[in-house]
Amino acid sequence: MARILITGGTGLVGKRLTQLLIAKNHEVVILSRNPKNKHEFKWDISSNYIDEKALKNTNYIIHLAGAGIADERWTKDRKQVLIHSRVKTTNLLFKKVNELKIDLKGFISASGIGYYGAITSEAIFKETDKSGTDFLADVCQKWEQAAHQFSTKNIPVTILRTGIVLSAKGGALDKMKTPIISPLGSGNQHIPWIHIDDLCYMYIQSIEDNLIGIFNAVAPESHTSKTFSKALAKSLKRPYLGIGVPSIMLRVLFGELAVILLEGTRISSKKIEKNGYSFRFKTLKKALYNF
Repeated sequence: MARILITGGTGLVGKRLTQLLIAKNHEVVILSRNPKNKHEFKWDISSNYIDEKALKNTNYIIHLAGAGIADERWTKDRKQVLIHSRVKTTNLLFKKVNELKIDLKGFISASGIGYYGAITSEAIFKETDKSGTDFLADVCQKWEQAAHQFSTKNIPVTILRTGIVLSAKGGALDKMKTPIISPLGSGNQHIPWIHIDDLCYMYIQSIEDNLIGIFNAVAPESHTSKTFSKALAKSLKRPYLGIGVPSIMLRVLFGELAVILLEGTRISSKKIEKNGYSFRFKTLKKALYNF
């Protein structure tokens, strides 16, 4: 049994991950801006504060905290929030672990497939590929660089570059469940996805099987916006309209953020599979019919 500190533990992934870790007899504590339960402890990035009791005897930190990429338009101020909510939180954790001389067995951080850039191509990106050059790639690069600070103190670092997380309630899938299901833009952009349980079990395997390094956290089966929309419509028994939502409409509605809806490429899951992870939901059909 390990003592695991989770940031972002009250979010979509954090809640499910907490349930699964506790079911496996791990002790979980959560950093929260507004702690409400005995296993939650306060932290405040603006004042560089973390309740030291949260870090006491901690074996692993799972760092999920970060403002939602698709929650608001990407204004200049919002872009800073997206970066700072990831980088400053990581820096604060690193500082406190050093100050308190916490003997961590591992630091495990979220990242995103946005690392490779928001583009549409037939390339299949592997973990060794270069990062993209757009804003989202910049966010992920800075996020990962901050996480790698822990390796300078001989603390193993694991990073999961995550695709679109599918869950029964909340997250991207809820927003896709429109009365009529349609692809977005051309519909040819790829949608790298992962079932929430597979993502959570990857975090668990990082702890229990000492999974160290950078891994793409996406399901093996690739889908475009068109094929994804068809599968979703069928699972919900809702009408499918093959005409895509016009790109110009999405750009007017969402501004620069629309790029994450209109672009997307294939991402390889082979590395994590070669390192012993076995997917529970390899196909989109199995994932969608699980909800």
